Amino acid sequence: MLPTLVTGSHWRFMVVTPSRSPSEASQGLRERYPHVNVIVLDDDVNTFQHVVDVLVRHLPGMQPDRAWGLAHRIDGEGSAVVWSGPLEQGELYHQLLASEGLTMAPLGRG
Repeated sequence: MLPTLVTGSHWRFMVVTPSRSPSEASQGLRERYPHVNVIVLDDDVNTFQHVVDVLVRHLPGMQPDRAWGLAHRIDGEGSAVVWSGPLEQGELYHQLLASEGLTMAPLGRG
């Protein structure tokens, strides 16, 4: 649709009707903000307690019981997805966990 000029007593402004439906617009947002997986790898350096403490300290909503389960998965399977979500947040969490000495896989698409 073409923009429509609307005039009032003191104001003039353009009303632009979006060319996409709300569902199409939200699809566009999903494309611009990809989701990623933050993955911790097993190593011979970090203790279970350190991994748990780091996960609880830096990942929102992470509870100690869940962190212990993830630490066991990391040890038993070689890696675990510890957080999934938007790319920008994932980059932050990846950096925070790495700065604490955890061995990190590259961010993966979620």
